[in-house]
Amino acid sequence: MGARRRSTTVVAIGLAIVLLGSGAGLTLARLTASAALDSNAFTAAASFDTVAPTVSTTVISKASLYFAGYVKQAGTYYVYANAADGGAVPSGIATIKADVSAITTGSTAVSLVAGVYTAQGVAYSYRTALLTATNPLTAGSKTYSLTSTDVNGNSRLQTAFPVTVDNTPPTATDIQTANGGATVGRIELGDRITYTFSEVIDPQSILANWTGASTSVVVRFTDNLSLDTVAVWSGANTTQLALGSVNTKGNFVTAATTAGASGTPSTMVLDTATNKITVTLGTITGTVSTDAASKTMTWTPSTAAFDRAGVAMSATARNETGVADPEF
Repeated sequence: MGARRRSTTVVAIGLAIVLLGSGAGLTLARLTASAALDSNAFTAAASFDTVAPTVSTTVISKASLYFAGYVKQAGTYYVYANAADGGAVPSGIATIKADVSAITTGSTAVSLVAGVYTAQGVAYSYRTALLTATNPLTAGSKTYSLTSTDVNGNSRLQTAFPVTVDNTPPTATDIQTANGGATVGRIELGDRITYTFSEVIDPQSILANWTGASTSVVVRFTDNLSLDTVAVWSGANTTQLALGSVNTKGNFVTAATTAGASGTPSTMVLDTATNKITVTLGTITGTVSTDAASKTMTWTPSTAAFDRAGVAMSATARNETGVADPEF
C-alpha cells in the first residue's frame, strides 16, 4: 500500500511538471493540496489566479441629482465602479479603493462597497460612502484613480478617470414662445414656451425622477390684466416645478386657465445640446383672449434648479431677447 501511495504522488508531481513545461497555456502557482507519503503529510500551496481585477466603468456622481461626472466645491458625491477579476480561475475581488485626493483632500484610499447602485441610468456594482468635496476647490477638470485587488493578492492601479468641478451658478439667458396653433397671440394646443439656460440644468432639480425625456406637465396661466403670468406644474397638477415664473406682458387669459390638466397633456423636454427646456401646451381649459401686440416677456427663474454639478440657479430675471414680437 505504501508503494502505491508513493507511485500516485510521483505521477501527480510528474504530471504537474509536464503541464508547466508543455506550453499548454496553464499557469500553476499556489495550488493548495495535501498528500500523504507513508507516515509523512505534505501540503503544497498554489493558485491558478495570477491576473489582477480590472475596472471597466466608473464615474463620480453628486448625491440626489441625475447627471454624473460633475461636482462642486463642498458638494457631496459618490464614486461608482464596475469591476471583474481576471484569470482562468478568478479568486474574486477583495477590495477596490479610490484615490480622490484631488477632489477631497487626504482621501487617498476610500473603499468601494459591493451592492446594487445606479448613476445616470447606468448600473454599478461598487460604490463609496458619501464623500464631501473640499472647499474651496478650484473649478476645472480633475482626475481620480482606482486600485482593485483580488483575493489572491493581485492588484491593479488604474488612473486618470475624469470628473469636472463646476462652481458657477447657472443663469437664465432667454425665454421665447412659438405659435403651434391657428391664431397668433392666443394660447392654444401646440404652442410652445422655451426656457434657455447658460448651461445644462439637472432635470431632477426641475422635477423629481425626471431624466430630461419628454414628460407630462400642466401649465398654469394666471390672469393679471395685461401682465398675465405662466408657471409649470407637475403632471398631476400638484407641485410647481423649478422653472420659476414668466411675465408674458400680455393679456392672454381673463381667469385662471390651464394647459394639459385635462385632455391632451402638456409636455416638457430637455435638450442638453442647446441648454433648453421646451414646454408644449396641451388642451386649454379656461377663459382665454387674443393679444397679438408685440411685447418682451420676463422670466424670473427659481433658485431650486441646479446645474450638473449641483450649483443653484441664479435668481436674476431675464428679458426675452430679440425684437419685441407677439407671443404664442
